[in-house]
Amino acid sequence: MKDYGFIRVAAAVPVVKLADVKANTEEIVRLIGKAHSEGVSILTFPELCVTGYSCGDLFGQELLVEAAGKGVEEIARATRGKAMTVIVGSPLRIKDRLYNCAVVIRNGEVKGVVPKVYLPTYNEFYESRWFASGEDFLSGAEAEVSPNFIFKVGKASFAVEVCEDLWSPIPPSSYHALEGAEIIFNLSASNEVLGKHIYRRSLVANQSGRTCSAYVYCSCGFGESTQDVVYGGAAMIAENGTVLAKNERFRTESSMIISDIDVEKLQTLRQKQSTFRSVAPDGTRSSSYASCYRKVELGLPEKTDFEKSLLRKVDPRPFVPVGDARELEYRSREITSIQVTGLASRLAHIHAKTAVIGISGGLDSTLALLVTTMAFDKLGLDRRGIIGITMPGFGTTNRTHSNAVDLMEALGVESREIPIGPAVNRHFSDIGHDPEVRDVTYENSQARERTQILMDVANQEGGIVVGTGDLSEMALGWATYNGDHMSMYAVNGSIPKTLVKYLVEWTANNCFQDCKAGDRSARDILFDIIDTPISPELLPADEKGNIAQVTEDLVGPYELHDFFLYNFFRFGFSPSKISFLAKKAFEGTEYDEPTIEKWLRTFVRRFFNQQFKRSCMPDSPKVGSVTLSPRGDWRMPSDALSNLFLSDLD
Repeated sequence: MKDYGFIRVAAAVPVVKLADVKANTEEIVRLIGKAHSEGVSILTFPELCVTGYSCGDLFGQELLVEAAGKGVEEIARATRGKAMTVIVGSPLRIKDRLYNCAVVIRNGEVKGVVPKVYLPTYNEFYESRWFASGEDFLSGAEAEVSPNFIFKVGKASFAVEVCEDLWSPIPPSSYHALEGAEIIFNLSASNEVLGKHIYRRSLVANQSGRTCSAYVYCSCGFGESTQDVVYGGAAMIAENGTVLAKNERFRTESSMIISDIDVEKLQTLRQKQSTFRSVAPDGTRSSSYASCYRKVELGLPEKTDFEKSLLRKVDPRPFVPVGDARELEYRSREITSIQVTGLASRLAHIHAKTAVIGISGGLDSTLALLVTTMAFDKLGLDRRGIIGITMPGFGTTNRTHSNAVDLMEALGVESREIPIGPAVNRHFSDIGHDPEVRDVTYENSQARERTQILMDVANQEGGIVVGTGDLSEMALGWATYNGDHMSMYAVNGSIPKTLVKYLVEWTANNCFQDCKAGDRSARDILFDIIDTPISPELLPADEKGNIAQVTEDLVGPYELHDFFLYNFFRFGFSPSKISFLAKKAFEGTEYDEPTIEKWLRTFVRRFFNQQFKRSCMPDSPKVGSVTLSPRGDWRMPSDALSNLFLSDLD
């Protein structure tokens, strides 16, 4: 049973009965049993849940404090024989002072006590009236009590902070993360006022992103006093800036959220992020959190069959924007703006007023033409300075040709047509190649002839060739070296194929609404291009004039390859883990396990074998977190071997 770097965590919000430790303990124990049945390895409860947070001056009563201690002992007994770590909030008296504590329990024993450091003393909160600050233990004098514990469960390390700690200018979790904690648990008691939950959620998500960690937040809910405020019982689990799970607030019964944290991903991100540990030397740090850390080994996590029950969504299209209509509009416009500004800046820098593009009627050249048109509009240049050239070859179909010509007419750019057949046949004669032998020479000769035409026209017109190739093609090396592989500026170099399709669709719905070619609107043309099978059209069409050479039949579905690329590049996942995630992401689709395995092997093999093409890529604007520019984002030797990575799939 392989864990693939995951660990299961949960946040439970019990209904409390104020000052009724017995009832609270019973409910906590019940939820522990429920979490254990779900394979949870680390479970957290809210702040002071053993007694209830809003007991006020009752915290000064010996009876309540003593009962809380016994309640913790009862909770500890409930964890015996379980490979699960439980974190509960309770008041504890230590050396005649009372502290608001998170108690970490494992297999019947208290493994560490984390006292709250920052005590609120404003509005309805006045904790310093009852509790002392955990700052008393930063010196390390008390072995079992410290704000600076790092607990280890299997491959994962976690730390704890309590409520207000997160709201401080520099939360303790920032230091915990630097010390190696990949997961932060926050036991909280946060009341509800208008707008607060939105900020609280952003605070949790941002802290998880800033610290490259998972952040598990759990606040108290129903049963707390509503004398002056209401507690909604907010709980959420975030990972590296993304909220994986959240509960429904204001419930009148106990609730629990569970998610699987990808610890391996967090460790890889920290390793790749050079600034993660770029902090001042210990001697200049202003906080005592920089020292006196204690490491506690808690043992292995629960044995969980993640292959059967992974409790998190795996996005099958990680490059494609998701969200509501407003978010989609923002992301699409942002991506396009980066492309447009990159090209506009290059044109302005070299004082060029002409751009040359090969227009095939396919997705990539279409997006490049749209971006170039918007760049010319941005600079106030005449669109007639864009020279779109169709170059019909042996495999060009009427559908792609008419779409290319009509799109150029609709956008108002200069359209030229230069058939390549005669020149390529002359070239075959020059090199002694039989045109009936439709091999790689037959195909690449056409691609290089087209590139030669574009380059020469650019020289002739004093412009630059705008490249059309996308990120997915460069990852697979699906480009003719010094053919469509080369340009003077490649606007799609950071755009994967799945995103190319989405951006063309977005542009069709939002831009160039008044542009037409005869009776065809630009929108209609663009949607027909989207529906056209992806093909280099280097082999003759079939007897019906349809495309005979479909790219995805040859190299595999781009939807799969983009998924492979994202997880391989962004998180450094092994092929076996990528295979596992792909099976979850594409479950119930046409991509069954053998199909995923087949094309993943193709991806790994081609990614390594085709690096030499990426080593001399043209300039291209970076758009997202995954890009293969050899000048900074991806530096890989062209002769690296794929043996290790292919054998991982065995």
